[in-house]
Amino acid sequence: MRRSIRPFKRFVETGRVVFITDGPYKGKTCCIVDCVDQKSVLVDGPETGVPRQKLRLSQIHLTKFKINFPFNGPTKLVRKAWKKNELDDKWSKSRWAERFLNKHKRAALTDFDRFKLKRARSIRNKIRSEEYKKLLKRLYNPIRKTLRNKRAKKRAILKKSKNAESGKKK
Repeated sequence: MRRSIRPFKRFVETGRVVFITDGPYKGKTCCIVDCVDQKSVLVDGPETGVPRQKLRLSQIHLTKFKINFPFNGPTKLVRKAWKKNELDDKWSKSRWAERFLNKHKRAALTDFDRFKLKRARSIRNKIRSEEYKKLLKRLYNPIRKTLRNKRAKKRAILKKSKNAESGKKK
């Protein structure tokens, strides 16, 4: 059975949840209500505080979430579908939202907070390196012992053969 290969999974379509990357509502989510033209869409975010407005496609990122409501539905229907699908919870659990929050936390750090973070990371890395070295040592010690034993056996064999050869020559 042959599957069709679809290169894209996120389409500009009614009900697609988008993340706004530019403008006064940067960092908020909303959903597409209608496609205006090739470069812009009508969006609405009643639960996130984004009013119904036209946005350029260059100002948004398409997410994997999609809700169902009628084409060009009013804000009331969009709000109802948003709550029904529990998009606020889904969004807050997504990796995208976590990265966005972490980025803002890092941007809000003071000089002293950055210094403390640097020190904590260096301490963590030292502990990690020591544990890694212990694991390597525990792993490679038996291998080294077997290699030493093999080398010792080879040396003994070579020594015996040299002694045997030197005894024959005399």
